[in-house]
Amino acid sequence: MPEISFSEPALPTSGALVLLIGEGETPAGIWRAADEATGGTIGRALSVAEFTGKKGQSVTVLAPGAGLARVVAVGLGNEADRTRLVVEEAGGTAVSLLAREPVVVMAADLLAPALAAAAAHGALLRSYRFDRYRTQEKEDERPRLAQLSVLTSDAAGARASYAPMQALAEGAFLTRDLVSEPANVLNPAEFAERCRPLARLGLTIEVFGRTEMHALGFGALLGVAQGSLNEPRMVVMQWQGAPPARASEKPLAFIGKGVTFDTGGISIKPAAGMEDMKWDMAGAGTVAGLMSTLAARKASVNAVGLIGLVENMPSGSAQRPGDVVKTASGQTVEVINTDAEGRLVLADVLWYCQNRFDPRFMIDLATLTGAIIVSLGHEQAGLFSNDDALAEKLIKAGLETGERVWRMPLGESYDKQLKSDIADMKNVTARPGSSITAAQFIQRFVNGKPWAHLDIAGMAWAAKESPLAPKGATSFGVRLLDRLVAENYES
Repeated sequence: MPEISFSEPALPTSGALVLLIGEGETPAGIWRAADEATGGTIGRALSVAEFTGKKGQSVTVLAPGAGLARVVAVGLGNEADRTRLVVEEAGGTAVSLLAREPVVVMAADLLAPALAAAAAHGALLRSYRFDRYRTQEKEDERPRLAQLSVLTSDAAGARASYAPMQALAEGAFLTRDLVSEPANVLNPAEFAERCRPLARLGLTIEVFGRTEMHALGFGALLGVAQGSLNEPRMVVMQWQGAPPARASEKPLAFIGKGVTFDTGGISIKPAAGMEDMKWDMAGAGTVAGLMSTLAARKASVNAVGLIGLVENMPSGSAQRPGDVVKTASGQTVEVINTDAEGRLVLADVLWYCQNRFDPRFMIDLATLTGAIIVSLGHEQAGLFSNDDALAEKLIKAGLETGERVWRMPLGESYDKQLKSDIADMKNVTARPGSSITAAQFIQRFVNGKPWAHLDIAGMAWAAKESPLAPKGATSFGVRLLDRLVAENYES
């Protein structure tokens, strides 16, 4: 990842130059200076390419002169629609086109300092690469970008705006690292150990093992874990950032499903594509990244993050279809399908969270159902909530960050489908509406607390790159929830 700096506008004489250009704008600042220094080459190239500055438009000019290796122009669209997200994506697009250049200068001198910082933030997010296990990669196959200098008329102001954005990017990278790890490396115990160093940021970290969870009555979570040789864990991360006048304020609570590998258990999944189930812990990864972000940027709020970590394996000791488990709430569940395990993990962790912390709200994240992908594809996460105000805040934060959510229904008719013949409920229903009935199941363990469930099964991993992430782990939810907290719950 590149080292990012901010400096006053000055035309570079080497390396690569990025021009961020709004729709219909005429040459000014560094853009005009670069065009004049290259004898009009840049202007002619943009004209021939019919570049108008529309959002997402880009043109690369090779060896334009004046010592520059290349110039990349990226469109920002019209000024009225120039949000922070638009500028972030422009910065990310530029980096994706210039990964082979060691030194890049980005001209953001025509933007406000906060937007110049946003361009740098987008560039940093897009520069992520998980290459821990590449041992034979050729030098000419590796990205070379090492330095990114952002030119702005107010370097100090941009630098101040960028500081919390850098903390956010580092939190997103933690999530992407965790989600990208293979399951033979990242089992529940290893995941928990990777959370412990977050204490250096000021988080209080607690790790619960099988013995502690058994004492708490976690029959649902432990039932999922019983088929694996890898022991389960629960991690509790607390951030006490509220100012003294609000020190006793109830925390915001974020809960993540952490199935570090999901075979489906006895109800085993098909072999094709099962390797993807290493990222069935993406909800937990998002919570870890979010808590890291809140602590690193010293968010003025109290927050708690809880993650339930298990591996779902078939074995002689594995949970069977037809088993009945008793949850921490005292409610019993008939396990019809052992591949509907994430809701069992969340049931115990959610109950523990509301019982111990009495939070202002609870938001859980889980790669819970394939049905949500059928409904929403890979464009939006499914949002289920018992609180209209919380749901609206999440929708707004999603639109602002590009991590969009779509509200799905809940209702008594769906809830009735969970009726079991021998227990308080069963863990699955028939296929129609199954992402909804899964949310109805989870709602039975929130005890009336304001709550939202984000089904991120279609969003946690991407088969193609985007302006802010390469293909692979997306860290979906980190930026969404950080924006939710910053805009609604900090002083």
